[in-house]
Amino acid sequence: MDREINELEIRKQTKKRIVWIAVAGVVVIAGIWFLRGSLKNSVKRSEIRMAVAEVGPIENTLSATGEIQPEFEQVITSPITAIIQNVYLDAGAVVKAGDKILELDKTITELDLSKQKTQLEQKKNNIVKQKWDLEKNYYDLKINDSIKGLKINSLKADLENANRLHKAGGGTREAIEQAELNLKIAVLEKRQLENDIKVKQQTIRADIKDSELSSLIQSNDLSQLEYKLKNANIVANRSGVLTFVNKNLGVKVNEGEVLVRLADLKGFRLIGSVSDTYADKIKVGMNVIVRINDEILKGELINIQPSVQNNILRFDVSLNDKTNKSLRPNMKVEVYLVTDAKPKTIRVANGAAFGGASVQDVFVLRKDGKAERRTVKIGLTNFDFVEILDGINAGETVIISDLSKYKNATELEIQQ
Repeated sequence: MDREINELEIRKQTKKRIVWIAVAGVVVIAGIWFLRGSLKNSVKRSEIRMAVAEVGPIENTLSATGEIQPEFEQVITSPITAIIQNVYLDAGAVVKAGDKILELDKTITELDLSKQKTQLEQKKNNIVKQKWDLEKNYYDLKINDSIKGLKINSLKADLENANRLHKAGGGTREAIEQAELNLKIAVLEKRQLENDIKVKQQTIRADIKDSELSSLIQSNDLSQLEYKLKNANIVANRSGVLTFVNKNLGVKVNEGEVLVRLADLKGFRLIGSVSDTYADKIKVGMNVIVRINDEILKGELINIQPSVQNNILRFDVSLNDKTNKSLRPNMKVEVYLVTDAKPKTIRVANGAAFGGASVQDVFVLRKDGKAERRTVKIGLTNFDFVEILDGINAGETVIISDLSKYKNATELEIQQ
């Protein structure tokens, strides 16, 4: 038989349930409040960068890299094939005109010079001998020619005697004909000899001329070799700084091999590099911006190198301020090629918020201190500014930090 529950007990249990329900409700409400607080879209002002939209000029640029080089750099090569004997200065040394940099062993070249001098003397002696031969041959031929002349005179006398004898009845017609034939033969032989004299003279003179030209060429080679020997002691011919010195003592260097690079640091130029995918946008005469740390220099693209290596296009830039104190040889710098420019437009400082798309969302500060998501249209861009074509007015404040983690939020609360 069931026992009837006491009314007081029932009341106690009811109160217990109410208390537990109340506690559970408080816990749920607190959890909802906490969750709401944890999901709240807010950002600290100290964690973001902001910029005010303004009206001003902007240039569209392509990013490139560059290396600063001396505007003038002299390359000194080895004048002879020799061995590096002494090195007096190293790269980085400041030199004045006349300072000795390195010395080459000239022994082999000096022996070659001595040999060529001997050969030149032999050629000069041969020329003298050829002239003597010419004179002797000419004299011999002239004597023979004179003898031929005397013989012709004798044969003419014989012909006259034969004619007289024939007229007197004491000679024959055959004797006259023989005398005439002998005379004709002698005359032809004399003509042949005279022609031989002329040809012999011309031949010997041509031989002498060839020998004289050969001697002149060797004499010039000799002078050039003497000049090379004179310059075998490598010295600076102007003031500057040594950027390279071949200091490998005892190493053989060939004629024309680079020994020294001497730079004049009074002026600098820039050699730039950019991907060849932008080749159609690179033009001679376009403006160039060079960033050296926080300093900006400007220049002009003056030459595009014709060859492309490893998909890299190289170009030369003439700097407006070639003597800027920040410039150093072989310094790597940021280069920006100006492809377009506008003198007056709405612009905002560039930052991580701008990803390169022509249309994108950014957060713009409202008067109530909150930031709202806004879709904007982007125009020209460079390393400093972004052009705003639509979506932001001059004077409005834009968050330029990367807020991609709030991509689903329509507004942000800016905490102090």
